[in-house]
Amino acid sequence: MAASAPDDRLAWVPRVTPDRRIFAPFEWMLAWRYLRARRQEGFISVIAGFSLVGIALSVATLIVVMAVMNGFRFELINRILALNGHLRVYASDQGMQDFPATVERLRKVPGVVRAYPLIEGQAFATSNNAGAGVIIRGLNIADIQAFPEIADSLTPGAAASMAKDPQILIGQRLADQMGLQPGMAMTLLSARGNVTPFGVTPRAKTYRVAGIFKSGMAQVDSGMIFMPLGEAQAYFNLPGQANAIDIKLASAESSQSYREAIAGVLPSGSRILDWREVHSTFFDVLVIERNVMFVILSMMILIAAFNIISGMIMLVKDKTRDIAILRTMGAGRGAILRIFLIAGSSIGIVGTVFGVALGVVFALNIETIRQFVSWALNVRLFDPAIYQLSAMPQRMETSEVVAVVVMALTLTILATLYPSWRAARLDPVEALRYE
Repeated sequence: MAASAPDDRLAWVPRVTPDRRIFAPFEWMLAWRYLRARRQEGFISVIAGFSLVGIALSVATLIVVMAVMNGFRFELINRILALNGHLRVYASDQGMQDFPATVERLRKVPGVVRAYPLIEGQAFATSNNAGAGVIIRGLNIADIQAFPEIADSLTPGAAASMAKDPQILIGQRLADQMGLQPGMAMTLLSARGNVTPFGVTPRAKTYRVAGIFKSGMAQVDSGMIFMPLGEAQAYFNLPGQANAIDIKLASAESSQSYREAIAGVLPSGSRILDWREVHSTFFDVLVIERNVMFVILSMMILIAAFNIISGMIMLVKDKTRDIAILRTMGAGRGAILRIFLIAGSSIGIVGTVFGVALGVVFALNIETIRQFVSWALNVRLFDPAIYQLSAMPQRMETSEVVAVVVMALTLTILATLYPSWRAARLDPVEALRYE
């Protein structure tokens, strides 16, 4: 019986020899050859290409969206902390009587940049047949001028007017809502008024508007009023007292590390809250929003991983005969599994690398891209007047980029396990029975 002619299609197959390395050279060569399918097998290469593009776009989108969200979050936090302390000290039930001495001691604590007393309370503001609930904050005039967001936007002479006689500062949105200008009157009504034999009566007092500020935060510009500390003490029936002390630190992120030193100079019964606790509701919403957005956008990577699964299953089915021949030549199940694991993982790794590069470049140039898209489509994608920002913010965090990379690589590698296992479990006798 004549020997059968060798199959020309298998001329490129190397002789399988044992290799103690995890991934032998012939496994890399076969994986690469399977990804570079020939013309009659080009559909598999197209699927692999789409899977790679899907992974790259998903990773890039996730990086860009998280960078923009972090940018907005960073700007919002900075604006909130610009008008609030990093730590806030609240008085005991008896009130903070000797607050000037306490403030002086706080200013001597290492790491404390500023410390100032304040009185804060709620009231109802009315003027020109309009009304709104507001928060009144009483501060020393020097402390009010220390806020650049307030002092830089005030009308000229506003601080000097407050020093002469009790007047107030209101936000631009509140002034527009009530049609007020500097020099006009506003009436403030508070439930904490005069103490009479019949109980506490509401207090109503009219103040002149010394100036109008524009902090850039809608909540502050529409709902906060500043007045001198002494006038706030009289208005809220707190003579010679303050109900809180705000502390500015050298670093807001390390506010917890200053607590012990600050607590040592405070009167007994005082409570210390950092900025995360004071504004916990607002910051919790930001954290939840960021986490939910991360999970939702991660589904895009999962969808791209399913593309890898479908493409690898088709590749395994197409290469059934080759797998059977490799098995008969001595290749073990582990070698077959590693060949297809390399092929599938390469798609995910290359796609992730391209996605990270694309996402980082896009995020770093987000404002330039935004301006170009606005010009090309003649639409306003980002209105600086609404957000009070000169440019679209972005802030990439290394930990988030690393998390995206790890997640993408993990999902893509897991996506190749089942097709690779199917290939390794293939019985060469069954595969070649009808050949």
